[in-house]
Amino acid sequence: MDRKQSSIRLMVVLWCALWMMSRTKLAYGQSANNVRATYHLYNPQNIGWNLITASAYCATWDANKPLSWRQKYGWTAFCGPVGPRGRDSCGKCLRVTNTATGTQATVRIVDQCANGGLDLDVNVFRQLDTNGLGNQQGHLTVNYVFVNCGD
Repeated sequence: MDRKQSSIRLMVVLWCALWMMSRTKLAYGQSANNVRATYHLYNPQNIGWNLITASAYCATWDANKPLSWRQKYGWTAFCGPVGPRGRDSCGKCLRVTNTATGTQATVRIVDQCANGGLDLDVNVFRQLDTNGLGNQQGHLTVNYVFVNCGD
């Protein structure tokens, strides 16, 4: 195979890879820093991890997912500055880091919000707020990155 054919083949492979990524709406690796994270009283453990009972935006698409899927990670609403919005964000996972302490948690997007950041389930908020300042201020400052949920 000559050099020109190799270049054409490489271009075709790259185009196909980009097309496949656009079709699956991958968000992995997208990230944002210094994002405001508040808390929401989802308390999924008290409502049987039921997205409909929680009135979560993503319930339309994810309410019938297996219980193990709904329980795997803490919940969050997402309206951050970087990443997919609306239906395209549903079910995706974020690794969230409290910038003040370095404490991390992985969360699943189950809802949307309007605060320009994250609205974490109160249990996740408490898990990240190891120094208590988030509770005092009413919010945390976090970094997030989209990660593979592993399911």
